[in-house]
Amino acid sequence: MAKFKIVAWGRPNAPRDYTFEMESLRGVAAEIVEVTAASDDEFLEKAQDADALLVSGHALSEKVINGLTQCKIIALDSVGTNHVAVSAATAKGIPVTNCPDINIQEVAEHTAALILAAHRRLLTLDKMVRDGYWWEGHAPMRQLPRLYGQTLGFVSFGNIPRAVVPLMKPFGLRILAYDPFVMETTMIQFGVEPVDLKELLRRSDIVANHLPGSAGTTKLIGEEQFRLMKPEAIFVNTGRGTTVDEAAMIRALNEGWIAHAALDVLEKEPPDPDNPLFAMENVTLTPHAASASSRVLEVSKRRMGMEIALVLGGRRPMSCVNPSALDNSGLLKWQV
Repeated sequence: MAKFKIVAWGRPNAPRDYTFEMESLRGVAAEIVEVTAASDDEFLEKAQDADALLVSGHALSEKVINGLTQCKIIALDSVGTNHVAVSAATAKGIPVTNCPDINIQEVAEHTAALILAAHRRLLTLDKMVRDGYWWEGHAPMRQLPRLYGQTLGFVSFGNIPRAVVPLMKPFGLRILAYDPFVMETTMIQFGVEPVDLKELLRRSDIVANHLPGSAGTTKLIGEEQFRLMKPEAIFVNTGRGTTVDEAAMIRALNEGWIAHAALDVLEKEPPDPDNPLFAMENVTLTPHAASASSRVLEVSKRRMGMEIALVLGGRRPMSCVNPSALDNSGLLKWQV
């Protein structure tokens, strides 16, 4: 009989396979119970006594976390944690874990792909061919500079932009970065010039946003920032949609403050069907798919199971986003 109850918030009519999670939970007397619920209250009715939560996409509110009576860990399959009330978990001494290092290369590759697609206006050229134009397709490209010699600026310089650098360096780009939390010497080691945000926005031909979602970064890129950019600039976002003032970005695109936007994330996800971005020819969109590949789902599931196995076995997790929750947890540290 299972000793521990692990609850996953499932989706109606779409049961998940928990084989990979259970592989990591071998040796732990645990069962995974999938709960489908339309509200926090309904979820709590079935999950209140959970020893651990598996969170995949669902928002986890302060109300839910406060209603948990014996939860020892909340394991996320994502890098971002802005959909979970982490502060509430910290107050209850519940460690929250994420998967910060499993999809760095995927997002870096997607970022590079968006940069190239936007710069070469691939969607415009594709549409021209499908509409019966051929030689006329040269016209848009004759207005654009070559990529070689252009300036790429990273807003935030964490693991993903660091992985983008070697992908884009062969294209002959100058690369700048702004990140108040990263040492300038670290940027220089990657061959990247450290600058402040205003200088980056003024100088860059391509601005790549990698800001994480948090209260401090909400709508950090807004009207003031877009007005600083070059009118021929491309704005790429594979960070978080909430870090950008979407209304200001739409105005910037419509009024020519910037030339193009390539976006994997939006302020509201999924977006409303009447989102103006859908009708704009100077926008390239992908559905928050930058982190996806055939390996990521399997690896993230195993990681969640491993984190839960560690905590339920009395040890500290590997990737805890609220380490202060561990202070009085009684969980053992790994011995070197």
